[in-house]
Amino acid sequence: MSDRYREGMKIRRKVLGDAHVDRAEAQKSDLDQGFQTMITEGAWGTVWASDAIALRERSMLTLALLAATGNFAEIPMHIRATANTGASKSDVMEAFQHVAVYAGVPKANHAIKLAKETYAEMEAQA
Repeated sequence: MSDRYREGMKIRRKVLGDAHVDRAEAQKSDLDQGFQTMITEGAWGTVWASDAIALRERSMLTLALLAATGNFAEIPMHIRATANTGASKSDVMEAFQHVAVYAGVPKANHAIKLAKETYAEMEAQA
């Protein structure tokens, strides 16, 4: 296990929470082991671990990019992560407004719908 992998798991747990990471790790198989290692080292151990920008801003960028590229399946996970990154609901809405202007209103609208649903679930669980 590399240092970058260990750092990636530390950041991944900090951002997504232990429960999420534990569930994801339990679902890992021989088929996706290499992929999981790559994203843990690359995404979490390199990009998310960088101290060049704060987790709050990185969270906002991630949500905007997910929405702009139409990768909606991961938006709820990253909305939940805002509880750990410090990105507020207002921050998220600002990011999605940028998506509306630069990538399209339908993408931003769908991302906002997912955010509202996810925030409502989070509040119901609190």
